[in-house]
Amino acid sequence: MAKIIVTDKMAANGIEYLKSKGHQVDTPFGISPDELEKTIDQYDAIIVRSATKVKGTILDKAVNLKVAGRAGTGVDNIDVEECTRRGITVVNTPDGNTMAAAEMSVALIYACFRNIPQAYHAGKNKDFRRNKFVGEELDGKTAGIIGLGKIGSVVAKKLLGAGMNVVGYDPYISDERVARLGITRAENLDDLLKAADLITIHIPKTPESKNLIGERELALCKKGVRIVNVARGGMIDEKALYDAIVSGHVAGAALDVLEAEPNFNKAPEEQDYWNPLLDLDQVIYTPHLGASTKEASLNCSLGVAKNVEAVLNGELVAAVNMPHISGDVEELKPYISIGEKLGAIYYQAEQERVEKIEIVYSGDLVDKPTKPITLAIIKGFLSVVSESEVNYVNAQLKLKEMGVELIESKSSNLEKYTNLITVKFYRRSNAISVAGTVFAKDSIRIVDFFGYTLDFEPTKYVLALQNTDVPGIIGKVGTLLGQNNVNIAAMQWSRRDISSNKAVSFVSVDEEVSDDILEKLRNTDGILKVSKLYF
Repeated sequence: MAKIIVTDKMAANGIEYLKSKGHQVDTPFGISPDELEKTIDQYDAIIVRSATKVKGTILDKAVNLKVAGRAGTGVDNIDVEECTRRGITVVNTPDGNTMAAAEMSVALIYACFRNIPQAYHAGKNKDFRRNKFVGEELDGKTAGIIGLGKIGSVVAKKLLGAGMNVVGYDPYISDERVARLGITRAENLDDLLKAADLITIHIPKTPESKNLIGERELALCKKGVRIVNVARGGMIDEKALYDAIVSGHVAGAALDVLEAEPNFNKAPEEQDYWNPLLDLDQVIYTPHLGASTKEASLNCSLGVAKNVEAVLNGELVAAVNMPHISGDVEELKPYISIGEKLGAIYYQAEQERVEKIEIVYSGDLVDKPTKPITLAIIKGFLSVVSESEVNYVNAQLKLKEMGVELIESKSSNLEKYTNLITVKFYRRSNAISVAGTVFAKDSIRIVDFFGYTLDFEPTKYVLALQNTDVPGIIGKVGTLLGQNNVNIAAMQWSRRDISSNKAVSFVSVDEEVSDDILEKLRNTDGILKVSKLYF
C-alpha cells in the first residue's frame, strides 16, 4: 500500500480508484506550501492540478516520492528536470481534456467572429441595438493553426467542417500527417501569419514559445485578423496585442489564458487582479475554462490515477520525463518483461564488474520502438545492485553515473526465432551474453544463458546451477530439494556440446530457497555453482 496526497480538487472517481487498489489517499485540497513541505516526506505519490507547485523545497523534503501526477496536460507547476534527477516519475493526462480544449477553442472562435459575449452582455443590460454586433462568417476564411498535436488536429477538423481553409504550422509533424488532416502546411510561422484571418494557438509553453507572437509578428498579420488562445498564457506579447487591437490592426481576440492569471477562487469584491486587455470590448476573456467540462474532469482524474498506480507498481507508462514512446505500449509489454529479466540475470549470477552493455535486437524487433525495452533491461540490471530505487525515468542516468557504456544495434538476420533480444555484458576478462524471445505475442522465454541454449520460462523463483556433465546430478538436486519440502515447478538442463564437461540448469521452484538449502546444494558432489535468480 502506498500513501498518496491529492492537493488540488479533482473528480472523485480517480481518488476512489486509488482507494480501491488499497492505497491510502489523503485529500487536503488547498493545502499551503508550508504545510505541504512539512508532510510531503510521508508520501509515495502526489497528485496536483495547476495550483500546487511541486518544486524547490517541496522536492527537497519529498524523500519518499516516487511519482508526481498532474490531472491535466501542462506540467508548468512541476519541476520536471529536478524530478528526473531524483528519479521521480512525472505523469499527466495529455488526452483527458483534448476534446474539451478543442471545443472551447472553436466556441471562442465563433464567439470572436460573431461578437456573442458582447451581444449577450448588452442584452442583459437592455441594449438591443443589434447593428452594434454585426459579425463575420467563418465559411471561406483562412484559419491558421499553430501546433498540430492532438488538440490542434481536432480543431483543424472542426474548422474544416465549418467551411474554413485551414493552414497549419508545426515543424515536428510529418507531411503525411498534414495530408491526412486535409490541410495546407505552412513552412514557417511568418507564412501562416500572413495568410490567416484567424490564428489559434495549440502548442506547449516552453522558453522558445514565450512571446511567440509579438509586435513584429502582429505587423505581419492581415488587417482585421482575430486571435484565439486556449493553450497557455505568455505566448502572446500582451502589450503588443493591446496596441494592435487599439490601432484596429487586430479586430479582436478571445483568450482563455493570460500570462499572469487571477485567483480563480476569490469573489469579485475580493479580487485585486486586472489586465489592460480586459478593458477592451474587442477582447473576450474566459477564466481558464479549456479543460472545464464534466467529461474532461472525469477523464483527467481517472487517467492520472491509473498512471500513478501503474508507476507505483513498477509498470511502464508514457511519463512526461521519459523518452517518447511510440507505438502500442501494450504490444511492447512482453518484450519489456523479458528485457528486464535478462538485465537482472547478470549480477545475480556473476560478480565481475561490467564495463559495457551491448543490446542487439533481431528479427521482428527491427521495426518496433525498442527504447522502452532498453530502459527495462537497464532497470533490471541496476535494480540488483543499486542502493536507491531504479525506475524507467532514472535508469539510463544511473547507468551513465556507474560508467557503464551502452550500445544498441538491430539486425534483421535471424533463423530460429521471429524475434530475439541479446544482452552482452563486457567485462575485463571476457564478454558473456543472455538472450530471450517472445512466442505467440506474450509467451516469454530465456533461450541463451551465458552460451548455453535453453527454452525456459522465467518464473519468480529460479535456481541457476552449473555442474559437471555426469550422470546423477538431476537426481541429487531433485532429492535434496524434495527432502527440504521445496517443490520444483520446472527444470531444464543444457550443455554446449557432448564433449563438454560442464552443463547448466534452470530450476523453477514455488518458493524462495533458504541460504541453508543453497549451501547444501553447493556442497553436493558435481555442483560447481548455484545462484538464486529473482524475476
